[in-house]
Amino acid sequence: MRYGYARVSTEDQDLTIQIQALANHVDDVRTEKQSGTSHANRSKLNILLEFMREGDTLVITRIDRLARSIAHLQKIVEILNSKGIALRSRTDHFGG
Repeated sequence: MRYGYARVSTEDQDLTIQIQALANHVDDVRTEKQSGTSHANRSKLNILLEFMREGDTLVITRIDRLARSIAHLQKIVEILNSKGIALRSRTDHFGG
């Protein structure tokens, strides 16, 4: 399965552009309106990381929608790698 993850930082921000950018590239889009400064309070991301399985792919529009620091990104990538999950970005030059 290919899962999309879209995030904005506040309730008044709109997810539409991210959802549209992911829609034709994933089987399911998960959304979250939560600050990216803390991994702990991002429940939708945490649930997604927990139930994704080997062979799945996590697709994001931009890296800053997933992580706000290199350390946080490294932690997420380690989780994905340990489970055999690929990471792809629609705009950043990594992950194919």
